[in-house]
This record gives sequence, structure tokens and C-alpha cells, in this order.
Amino acid sequence: MTSRDHATYIMKIAIYSRVSTDSQDATNQLLQLRQYCAQQNWTIVYEYVDVASGGRADREQLQKMLADAAKHRFDAVLTWALDRITRQGALATLEYLKRLNSIGIKFVSFSEPYINTVGPLGDGIIALLGCFAKMEKDRLKERTLAGLAKARAEGRVGGRRKVISDAEREHIQQLRTAGFSLGQIAAQTGHKKSTVHLALRTVA
Repeated sequence: MTSRDHATYIMKIAIYSRVSTDSQDATNQLLQLRQYCAQQNWTIVYEYVDVASGGRADREQLQKMLADAAKHRFDAVLTWALDRITRQGALATLEYLKRLNSIGIKFVSFSEPYINTVGPLGDGIIALLGCFAKMEKDRLKERTLAGLAKARAEGRVGGRRKVISDAEREHIQQLRTAGFSLGQIAAQTGHKKSTVHLALRTVA
């Protein structure tokens, strides 16, 4: 691309929006994101909207966005905030950004202007998020090991609860991402190993 072409190039944007329930509406998010693109002179080529928990990785529109990103159908992804992509913690968030970055797709968070990989500091942003993710992982391990020690002292080897909430499911996913075994997660959360396994399959 020549310098003249670069000067006149208009970046192609994919908007990704998510709300948790049918009672919520993504309209306000989309309106502000569209306005922001107009201000930046960016062209919106795709809009992806999911109605699902941020703890689920199998969201239809999220997966479609990632598939289209791999085909280079746009230059960057714009979303309202990082938690619209995932609520599975810093580690999972970082993996999504690294995945996009590895194929040359930029990322912009509207409400978190410091999360912007479009400019020359893009690689630095990814590295900084990596540091935050590592700190989160270390803190999670410390809390979990303390919880396991307490469970052993109390003679607990897992509970009998079968129904788990989205928050518990996200916590289980975070523990698994941090490297804990199914048995350790079961002891920490009070669920059976089979329940933990099912929860992980649900968010996989």
C-alpha cells in the first residue's frame, strides 16, 4: 500500500455487542458505537449481537465474529467494554485479544479508551494486559490453595449441589484456566467432580 493509499484508507470495523438477557436491550450500546465510528471516519461492515451470559464461550455471534476475523473481513473489533467479550476474567480476555492480534485484527473498547490496539502502542497494551492476567492467576491460586487447605481441615471432599449459577460456572472456569484439577476445583467449590466437568463443558 502506497503512502497515498494509506492516507485515504478507511478502516473497516466489526461491532460486537452483548446483553445477558432478553429483557435487556443492546440498542443504546449500538447507537453510541455507531456514532463513535462515524466520528473516527471508520466504516462499519458487520454488527454482531449476542443475548447470552458473558461466561459462555459458545455464543453464536461471538464465534461468527471470530470466524470472520480469521477471514480478514474487517480490520478491527469495537465493543462497549471488555466484559462484553467475556466475563471469564483477565486470563480469558487476554486470550481473545491475543487471538485477534495474532491474525492482525485490532481491538477497541469504547468505554475503556486505554484498551486500544489500533495505534502504535497496541503490542504494549497486550503485554500490559498479560501482566494483569498473571497477577489475577497468582491471586486466584493463592485463594484456592487456602480454600483447599480449609476444606481438608474440615474433612470436606465436595458437596452434593447439582444446580450451579452463572457466577459459579465462571468461577469454575477461572480455576480450570489457572491450572487446577477437577478434584481440586470440586473440593474448593463444594461440587461433585461430575458437576464440575459438566460446568466446564457448558462454557467450553
